[in-house]
Amino acid sequence: MDSEVGRLGTVLLHRPGPELARLTPRNNDSLLFDAIPWVGRAQEEHDAFAAALRERGVEVLYLASLLAETLAVAEARAELTEQVLSSPRLGDTLRARVADHLAYLDPAALADVLIAGLAHEELRISPERPGGLVYTLMDRHDFVIEPLPNLLFTRDSSLWIRDRVGVTSLAMRARRRESTLTNAIYRHHPRFVGTEFVYQPGLEHLEGGDVLLLAPGVIAVGVGERTTPAGAERLGRQVFAAGLAHTILVVPVAQKRATMHLDTVCTMVDVDAVLMYPNVADALSAYTVIAGADGDDPRVDGPAPFLRAAADAMDIDQLRVIDTGLDPVTAEREQWDDGNNTLALAPRLCVGYERNVETNAQLERAGIELIPIAGSELGSGRGGPRCMSCPMVREPLRR
Repeated sequence: MDSEVGRLGTVLLHRPGPELARLTPRNNDSLLFDAIPWVGRAQEEHDAFAAALRERGVEVLYLASLLAETLAVAEARAELTEQVLSSPRLGDTLRARVADHLAYLDPAALADVLIAGLAHEELRISPERPGGLVYTLMDRHDFVIEPLPNLLFTRDSSLWIRDRVGVTSLAMRARRRESTLTNAIYRHHPRFVGTEFVYQPGLEHLEGGDVLLLAPGVIAVGVGERTTPAGAERLGRQVFAAGLAHTILVVPVAQKRATMHLDTVCTMVDVDAVLMYPNVADALSAYTVIAGADGDDPRVDGPAPFLRAAADAMDIDQLRVIDTGLDPVTAEREQWDDGNNTLALAPRLCVGYERNVETNAQLERAGIELIPIAGSELGSGRGGPRCMSCPMVREPLRR
């Protein structure tokens, strides 16, 4: 996979499930949601999204199914169970009870617990084997294993560059176990045997929503709330060493909820066109990082205006810019509602939320075909079609 817009062949999704039902007004902030979603409607919207992809010939893989199949591998099961049990929140007695509980589960049920979490009242505790002090002092609605409602946004925990996978290092505590699950899938599931890695958990913070494959050999990496400059540098070193790219554009992004990733303000919809939030289009800058010769450190140039730096790195005259919205107020509203966060299925063909009426009209006027999907509930975690998808296979671009 060498671009954002080559014809999409295979994508990884996660159909939202019981983990969303764990969200309450008491915990939604800590679990990074702005609202309490209607789970059944969110599932209907996600099913329609997946159906739209399949209708265009895209193979859809589901993370939960891959995880259950991965947990049939003894080594993977032991690894993921140990990761959960290693939490210092548990204490020795409760840790032993949780280990007993997990050991009883078949792979599918264990996958459900690793995704949806385990509440205090769901843990099997008997008078003969009490839960100990930690369990006794917990509220009945507290989580022994915390849920992963953001697993819906599969873009962030892994990314593919050509035929290599990068399992990222997520910044927010509520999301870090997501990378553990995806890492186990790519390392142990039979489908991915022999896959080489270009990034792994434990390295500097890097999230997939900040990584855009602008063109073969050219990668943009946003740095801000979720991805650190050190993470961008590490990815650059890794891809340069593997010969996967010749240029990295490092793009500072405001550290705000509305602009948590680069793909909340900019996504590609054609080989030479970006959909971009107009409030940042002229202000966004980039540092150009070029691989060093003979093992030298990478060279850093800039800053320069992002659109100019990107066009130069892509060896084109200029990037066409399609604005989010039409006027400043509409642009701000539709950017918040993930108007920028489109998923390209091919050049000039993308998926976007139907609610962003003005942005979608702008795309159509620019010759981009838009497949509209509902997202009133899916968007409550601040993510659109790009956030909800991890492309694994795209056709190479012909230059």
